[in-house]
Amino acid sequence: MAHGQANGQWYPPEWPDRIRALAAGSLTPVTPRRAATVMLLRDTGAGPVVHMLRRRASMAFAGGAYAYPGGGVDPRDDDRDIGWAGPTRAWWADRLGVDAAAAQAIVCAAVRETYEEAGVLLAGPTAGSVVGDTTGPDWEADRAALVARDLSFAEFLQRRGLVLRSDLLGAWARWITPEFEARRYDTWFFVAALPRGQRTRNASTEADRTVWITPAGAAAGYDKGELLMMPPTIATLRELSAYGSAAEALAAAPGRDLTPVLARARLADGEIVLSWPGHDEFTRRVRPAPAAGHTTEQNPTTTETGGAPA
Repeated sequence: MAHGQANGQWYPPEWPDRIRALAAGSLTPVTPRRAATVMLLRDTGAGPVVHMLRRRASMAFAGGAYAYPGGGVDPRDDDRDIGWAGPTRAWWADRLGVDAAAAQAIVCAAVRETYEEAGVLLAGPTAGSVVGDTTGPDWEADRAALVARDLSFAEFLQRRGLVLRSDLLGAWARWITPEFEARRYDTWFFVAALPRGQRTRNASTEADRTVWITPAGAAAGYDKGELLMMPPTIATLRELSAYGSAAEALAAAPGRDLTPVLARARLADGEIVLSWPGHDEFTRRVRPAPAAGHTTEQNPTTTETGGAPA
């Protein structure tokens, strides 16, 4: 079971043992799976709000934590010929730091997961349009087929005569799950605005609640220990708090540094020091292993994992 400690931070109790095993050379890091997550924004009189979902407590990874719609890349989207609007695949490859095929798959994952988990589709019949209401039974049948992976996103777009609107996305950050984690993701975070005429709904089987909340409000809930979150989630919320509209956040995206954030673990004075470069608030110290028969407890100064779809 996942543990939450000070603030609303989340971490798995097996971390200390896995960190020690990694340091000792007895743990081989799992290759991270490519993933994408989208911070969907909507303007209100109180400023922009972001769409978040709460992962079911029964989820093996980050159960009970608040996150954004997101998930793993579907390898079938690497090289399919799909309708595409906005910056070219080559532009996205340069922006995301990958090759063109991988860039297409990552952007597809961002758009597909937003549709699967929030019912919002960043695509339209032309390069300058976006679909309207997607809540009808025929749309739901296609969404369910995508979730089940019975239908690839490329096939879905072709069937519907749609082009993916990559210009509606802005790449915001990249986080990689620490090497000592059993489930690892190389996750690109995107920002997007809710298209006119569409509305969100809790379409995810992995979530038991969804909310529209100001980034500052969500961060305050985390700081009070009321909302559990992982490091990339709270870090991006704090960053989004600086913008007065969805358009402002989107305009800032091209200038964002996408250098991957990867946690580091080192030994210092007999303790394991866990840190995320550039994000000092998540630094924590893990005390030496207790005597046999005792459970390992961590100092509650900080906690959490980083890099999963959040």
